[in-house]
Amino acid sequence: MVALVLVFSTLLGGLGQVLFKMGLDAEEPYLIALIAAGLAVYAVSTVAYFYALSRKSLSWAYGFGGLSYIFASILALLLLGEAITPVRWVGIGIIAIGTAIIGVS
Repeated sequence: MVALVLVFSTLLGGLGQVLFKMGLDAEEPYLIALIAAGLAVYAVSTVAYFYALSRKSLSWAYGFGGLSYIFASILALLLLGEAITPVRWVGIGIIAIGTAIIGVS
């Protein structure tokens, strides 16, 4: 259950990054609205992380942080049309393997 909360938290962290990027690329009034939405998503992400941290060790919970990079990259691909190079895909795979190893430890 705690692992799912951490996955949710990191997914929201990645979404927050995408909203920040969208806001910084947008015109007024969308700039403020998108950045505010990104901050709100980050706030929910932080609350979820606090919940997980209150139930598991920091060294275990913090290891899930790498998922933020994975989620941000995939969301950037899907929502922003950004390209992900083959080398980045390899890195994403390595991060996923490392996070899985931490998750089962």
